Amino acid sequence: MKSREEVILENLIHNEEYARKVIPFLIEEYFSDNTEKRVFKHIKTFIEKYNTTPTQEALGIIVDNDDKLSSDDYESCTTYVENLNGSENVDMSWLMDETEDFCKYRAIFNAMSEGIQILQGDSPDKKWTSLPSILSDALAVSFDTHIGHDYIDDSSDRYEFYQRKEKKIPFDLDLFNQITGGGTPLKTLNVVMAGTGVGKSLFMCHHAANCLLQNLNVLYITLEMAEERIAERIDANLLDVQVSDLRQLPKSVYQTKVDRISQQVKGKLIIKEYPTSTANANHFRVLLDELKLKKSFVPDMVFIDYINICSSSRLKANGSVNSYTFVKAIAEELRGLAGEYNIPIFTATQLNRTGSVSTDVGLEDTAESFGLPQTADFMFAITSTEELEEMNQVMVKQLKNRYNSATMNRKFVVGIDRSKMKLFDVKPEENEDLAESNYEQKDMPGNGFDFRPKKFEKNSGDWKF
Repeated sequence: MKSREEVILENLIHNEEYARKVIPFLIEEYFSDNTEKRVFKHIKTFIEKYNTTPTQEALGIIVDNDDKLSSDDYESCTTYVENLNGSENVDMSWLMDETEDFCKYRAIFNAMSEGIQILQGDSPDKKWTSLPSILSDALAVSFDTHIGHDYIDDSSDRYEFYQRKEKKIPFDLDLFNQITGGGTPLKTLNVVMAGTGVGKSLFMCHHAANCLLQNLNVLYITLEMAEERIAERIDANLLDVQVSDLRQLPKSVYQTKVDRISQQVKGKLIIKEYPTSTANANHFRVLLDELKLKKSFVPDMVFIDYINICSSSRLKANGSVNSYTFVKAIAEELRGLAGEYNIPIFTATQLNRTGSVSTDVGLEDTAESFGLPQTADFMFAITSTEELEEMNQVMVKQLKNRYNSATMNRKFVVGIDRSKMKLFDVKPEENEDLAESNYEQKDMPGNGFDFRPKKFEKNSGDWKF
């Protein structure tokens, strides 16, 4: 009976369709036998060079001309190639499944073997902390034979996609749900922008608390404030207690409130602190893997507070890299992380000097790098004025929205209770002057648009700007 390795190698030279599908996924290390490893190496080199499969005779000639083989190796390789006669009527689906299973098994076997060497100290260049990453890479091995979407032939699949309800994580604020079409989709990067002290962290702490109340697992990564400070803000929100009163609460009262929350929710909220500018997407990737291994914790939503004080896994912050390139790299890495782990990521950024004193901010007011709004899926600004502060409100303005039209509800206000770190919906009439019907896109000279509030003149029946 032939081994799986023999069946694979036979079909690599006798079944061109099969070879083209699997050769991108097969690697030399998957073959444990030295003879099979050498034969595979020659087959793969031939395919990559000539873009076709070698015949059995051509493979024999290649082996015959391999002057690196010892006499024993030459004999075993020659005999092996002579026996690769091929099999007729092999089911392609079965063959693909068996090959994928072989690759997965060998990847895990090799990873575990490497792990044992690391633990025994036989790999001094690697530490035991790299084991989760090694095993994760091995478990991720799979065939992806999809080569694109055929507009005509795949129209039925496309229609099913239109009818499929996309999974989203909703807000507890009505207008945020309206502008996003029901919440935040998975695999996205979402950014809140505001000036210092306006409410970036408050928004993220509020939304983190909201996600927890939806029985979701939440990971909050902070590079600005201590873990305890973030937990304090979420405590104020969930326990409905002013931040200033938390320290005066008797322990029994505090514990009773926490126990009540724990009985209401099934998810977990984990807060992890990193020193400013020291952590990047690779650190977050290791954290996610460790949480899964050690706590069986897989987050449904991740908050990173905030993006400008992360580091990049690809670039070093020095004089040779400008802020545009550096922050854009961080944004791309975080968005890639969101896609890799099938999660939405929320982060924040500062307004630049001009935006900090502006009453109507735009994407051009993003601090440090315009590369961030270019990469983000959803971006909005939170601004405040003395008048809004007196009414306990903040203004929200959409800046970029891949989930819905950004011209609808482009601006609106939400209520804010800074003492309890909460946001809340205001009465509908308080947003009447900013409603979607009160904004119209007006072409402006040069590049860009102007969104001007308009009022309806009852007597004339006209809209006046």
